[in-house]
Amino acid sequence: MLKYTLDKEKYKAAFLYIINSLGKIEGMKKAYKLFYFLDFDFYEAYEKPFTGDIYKSLKMGPVPVYFNGIVDELIIEKKIKVEKTRMSLFHDNDTVIYKPLAKTNYKFSNNEKKMLDRIINLYGNQSGKSLELLSHSEAPYNAVDLYQIIPYEYSFYRDTPNLTV
Repeated sequence: MLKYTLDKEKYKAAFLYIINSLGKIEGMKKAYKLFYFLDFDFYEAYEKPFTGDIYKSLKMGPVPVYFNGIVDELIIEKKIKVEKTRMSLFHDNDTVIYKPLAKTNYKFSNNEKKMLDRIINLYGNQSGKSLELLSHSEAPYNAVDLYQIIPYEYSFYRDTPNLTV
């Protein structure tokens, strides 16, 4: 398993780009999965991760290890706000809602911008639950035991169509 460096500035910029495009992200699970697909799709296409985050296999699917730290920094920088609301009487937990307070002026490469737009178009309107189920059907998630790190190299076992269109 190769090691990659977390690119905090690009990670923050990607987060801002995604939430500005969507207007908001409802749910931590959905946010986690959007970044999983961003990193693993990008790796499958270009043999390097987008953010460099590390993903662990949890019961609800892949979870980015540094995500909450990135969110905390964006809150401190007053670039996003986080709200919590009870979406259903049947849920025990509040849903975390991420909302933009700023845009990004980060200069993404052409391939990075295309991949961000691809992720937004393919997965942006899906629920956290549907993205969870989709991630559970993927080879990288299924190839490791629960609570283990998911190697980026396992993305090559997915054969995802139209990654570089």
